[in-house]
Amino acid sequence: MKTYINKGTVFFRTLIIGAAALISCDDAAFLEEKPKDFLAPENAYTTVAGIKQGITALHSTVRYDWFSPGGDDLQDVYSIYKGLGTDIAFHGEDPGSTRFLCNYQTYLIPTSSYVNDYWKRPFILIQRANMLIQFIDASDDAIWQSPDQKLAYKAEAEFFRAFAYRHLVSFFGDVPVIEEVIGSAKTDFVRDPVSKAYELMERDLKDAAQNLPDPGKEEDPGRITKGAALHLLTEVYLMQKKYNEAVATATQVIDNFGYSLMTERFGSTVDVFGTGDVYLDLFAYGNQNLAENKEAIWVVQFEPPTVTGGHNVRSGRAFGPAYFRLDATPDRKKPFLGEFINGAYTGLSDTLGRGVAWIHPTLLMTHTAWEGNWDNDIRNAPHNIKRDFYIDNPESAYYGQKIDFSLYPAEPARDHMRDTCQYIYPFFMKMTDPCNVFDNLATSGHGSVYKDQYGMRLAETYLYRAEAYAQLGKNDLAAADINKIRERAHAKPITATQADLDYVLDERARELYGETCRHFVLRRTGKLLERVRKYNNNPRFPGLNIQDYNVLWPIPQTQIDLNIDTDFPQNPGYN
Repeated sequence: MKTYINKGTVFFRTLIIGAAALISCDDAAFLEEKPKDFLAPENAYTTVAGIKQGITALHSTVRYDWFSPGGDDLQDVYSIYKGLGTDIAFHGEDPGSTRFLCNYQTYLIPTSSYVNDYWKRPFILIQRANMLIQFIDASDDAIWQSPDQKLAYKAEAEFFRAFAYRHLVSFFGDVPVIEEVIGSAKTDFVRDPVSKAYELMERDLKDAAQNLPDPGKEEDPGRITKGAALHLLTEVYLMQKKYNEAVATATQVIDNFGYSLMTERFGSTVDVFGTGDVYLDLFAYGNQNLAENKEAIWVVQFEPPTVTGGHNVRSGRAFGPAYFRLDATPDRKKPFLGEFINGAYTGLSDTLGRGVAWIHPTLLMTHTAWEGNWDNDIRNAPHNIKRDFYIDNPESAYYGQKIDFSLYPAEPARDHMRDTCQYIYPFFMKMTDPCNVFDNLATSGHGSVYKDQYGMRLAETYLYRAEAYAQLGKNDLAAADINKIRERAHAKPITATQADLDYVLDERARELYGETCRHFVLRRTGKLLERVRKYNNNPRFPGLNIQDYNVLWPIPQTQIDLNIDTDFPQNPGYN
């Protein structure tokens, strides 16, 4: 039975508030606050059960920050993690918005609350991980089932600390490297060199790879294993241009733990469009945690609202087109009737959900990347990328026909930007969950998806190794790894001469669209500026007005202002 990773959220927030009790005081002993009837780290982290709640909270923190934009403040965070501001996506609902990284010059300003979110959230995760590590180290050995269990719990916290620093170094460069719990106000942080952060990440992840359980031996679904630690360590090596080390760790993941690419259909998948394949199966509801799914390295756990603590990821809302907002057919009828709920048509399909077009794929993703393999690459199959939308209103003479804006009369004039950026565009179906509507029936789920999400899968490990080989000039080996992915996709194999760094990036886009943070990839390969300028076809801001200094983001002005006891320099270009 699955243990639900989200259950410790409220509990752990209580622990963080209770961290104030760690602050020492010179007053008389009777003034010391000693928790007796409320939870705080010093009384909650004295048992394995309590420490496990702390581990649960680390998972919950990552899940909330990376997968679940529950409020307006996290829409930007989620969407940028998933591709906005790169070569693969722009904001479709309003390409001229001052939000959603439509324009680097108006978004990346030091006083922005959004920029502050990207800075603040990783440090919250680091503080929580440090607190857990501190109490595990100080715990009585007698509470543990074995020394290995104690080491494994500490290693899991270290994994998340490295996970957070990977984010900070990529987005901001030099950052404070903090290995201890911050228990009182501190106003003299310094920006440590990235080398110090990398040293900590390597140490944490090597320890994790040594002490975490093997895949399949973890206590609960979604817990971190050796495979996940080595996968992340491979990325950290790539960030430092340690390509031989990256090859070695990626090879360990590929060869040593029983992982394999899924090549045959599996699980219980409904082929809602009448066809399907193994790529569709990978993203079908319930298939991510199956024992037969050998491609999953780390699966982030979600549960439907019927389960206590169940929560959603709003990927359907983020990636889906707002087709229901299309005003009329060419003969001025309502285009979509949708589902019949409570005696009325909703205008929404339970196959497509309710998208809002936060994340619109670029032309690279919708067309260029598939050239030469349009009909054979299963990742581009109609059931994996829905390109055609059909009028379902019998009152229209166009009933059953595909939406085609060239058929609309010249008058009244149409807003073609809305038509093709917000209303109708290719929809990557792996980002939604067709027909699995668990709540909000009248809005076809309201853009919510409840299936488990991949934090890591083996296809990316192969592409990590291909990236390292390409950087080493071993293009024949890079081609071999890329072709493992392409063979599964029924795409034509490539030759060694084709297997350069740009091809690796293209293959990552085809295979991993919407799954990983594209910013990390483009920064570490030195390709962010080039590919954003070349491929981001935001109609309001082609190339997103990105400038050379935007590779790193600005340090939030609040951090600089509060650091009154020592200098905390801003990144170049933002003064």
